[in-house]
Amino acid sequence: MSSTFDNIPVLTEVLKTEAASEDPLPAAAAPTRAELATALEVEAIDGWTDAEWAMMEHRLSERIMHKLQSRVDFVLEQRIKDSMAEVLTHALHGLTNEIRIGLHDTIEKIVARAVSQELVHLQAQKK
Repeated sequence: MSSTFDNIPVLTEVLKTEAASEDPLPAAAAPTRAELATALEVEAIDGWTDAEWAMMEHRLSERIMHKLQSRVDFVLEQRIKDSMAEVLTHALHGLTNEIRIGLHDTIEKIVARAVSQELVHLQAQKK
C-alpha cells in the first residue's frame, strides 16, 4: 500500500521545486518601491492640462480645509465648553446667593407678619 503513495510529493518538495523554477530578478536591476512610485507619478502628471492642475489644486484645498475645519471645530467646542462651565459655575453661585438672600428676606417678612397678626389676634381676645 505504501508503494502507491511513493509517487506523491510532499509539501516541502513542491515548495523547493517552485522556488528553484522561479528566476528572481537581480537586486541591482529591480527598481525600489520609491523609484516605481516616482516613475508612476511622473508618468501620470506629465500630460496634465492647466484645467486638470486647477482641479487637483481645488480638490486638495477642499480636502485640507475640511480636515482643518473639523479639527478647529473640535478645539473651539472644547474651549467654549470649558469657558462656559466656568462662567456658568460662577453665575450659578451668584444666582444661588441672590435666591438665598431673597428667600431669607421673604421668610423674615412672612414670619414678622404672622407674629404681628397673632399678637393682634391675642390682644383682641383679651379685650
